[in-house]
Amino acid sequence: MSSRARNKLTVKEVAGFAGPGLLSDGGGLYLRVRPSGRSWFYIGTMSGRRIELGLGSDLDITLAKARERAEKIRGQLLDGIDPRIERAKARAKPVPVVTFGTFAKEWIAGIEDGFRNPKHRQQWRNTVDTHAAPLLNKPIDQISTSDVLAVLEPIWLSKPETASRLRGRIERILDAAKVKGLWSGDNPARWKGHLDKTLLRRDKSAVKHHAALPFSEITAFMTGLRKRPGGTARALEFAILTAARSGEVRGMCWSEVDLEAKLWTVPKERMKAKREHKVPLSDAALAVLRTVRPEAAKPEDIVFAAPRGGPLSDMALSQQLKRMGHSDITVHGFRSTFRDWVGEQTHFEREVVEMALAHALTSEVEAAYRRGTAVEKRRELMAAWAAFCGKQGLRDKFKSNRPGTS
Repeated sequence: MSSRARNKLTVKEVAGFAGPGLLSDGGGLYLRVRPSGRSWFYIGTMSGRRIELGLGSDLDITLAKARERAEKIRGQLLDGIDPRIERAKARAKPVPVVTFGTFAKEWIAGIEDGFRNPKHRQQWRNTVDTHAAPLLNKPIDQISTSDVLAVLEPIWLSKPETASRLRGRIERILDAAKVKGLWSGDNPARWKGHLDKTLLRRDKSAVKHHAALPFSEITAFMTGLRKRPGGTARALEFAILTAARSGEVRGMCWSEVDLEAKLWTVPKERMKAKREHKVPLSDAALAVLRTVRPEAAKPEDIVFAAPRGGPLSDMALSQQLKRMGHSDITVHGFRSTFRDWVGEQTHFEREVVEMALAHALTSEVEAAYRRGTAVEKRRELMAAWAAFCGKQGLRDKFKSNRPGTS
């Protein structure tokens, strides 16, 4: 078809056609005039079937522009290209590239209200911004196992605690991105059955823990501690007997204690896991409470109060250790002493021990124990621990008359 046979209309004819009806410019190009408006469109065939495509309003598209668009469509049809598909591709909005850094920043901002303190929030951001820096500008759907290893391996042995937290946080961020549909497949930061097969196993002695007393020496230590007068010594003794955290003991009120039921209930507001914790009290722990309990004790009174009133400071128990000549161990370390004793000297179930330490649940089995609280099983455990602490040991190097101590 010649260009003359195609371009049959003139600008004047187009402008003067009032319609309604059709004007043909040839070659499949038409002007349609309706009461609702004037528009150009193209009619052709694709695989033997008629197709029709709008080219735009007469108000916006000149005759010359309409012919240009029609010519492009003819070329596509000659090449076997469906112009409708090409048009859909052109109109489709490009999918924005979401980087790991962008998503991580938005996600952390969305969950940070659940963090217990501002320091924890900042730690999350700092860990990602500092140690995961190579991932920040990378599209989140392109992050691979090798990318994760690249940020973990340099600090895996030198900064084990930081590396472990970093891996866990990357895993959580990627899991959240998967829920949002930003990527699919296995999480490249997953530990069990994945990175645990690649990263070197760390020497446990290289991991920094709270310095703890060997359980074989706890009896001698308790013998010396019980000879120490004062509320701070009794608070430390009680903390050891209950395997509780220092803050839980120091903030303890008489309203939390049921001497008849031999039970201490720590409200969730004072627990690390924000969950109420019930502590069965051994006879030895009850003896400590009876020693410090005044006759006119009020429910709101602090059990182990400072000399000037109020709870003991967070350094009080540590200072007690130093006065006994033990600046090499920590108050929190006695929880590790307890845990090591259970693991090496007893056959108590792991779930019972985890509950005694008020650790966060990690399995459905522990959740079942939590529902039943397993108080009686823990009562047996704490009684055995108290008996071990009171047992006469062969070594008595922790007595209060050590040279150089007061």
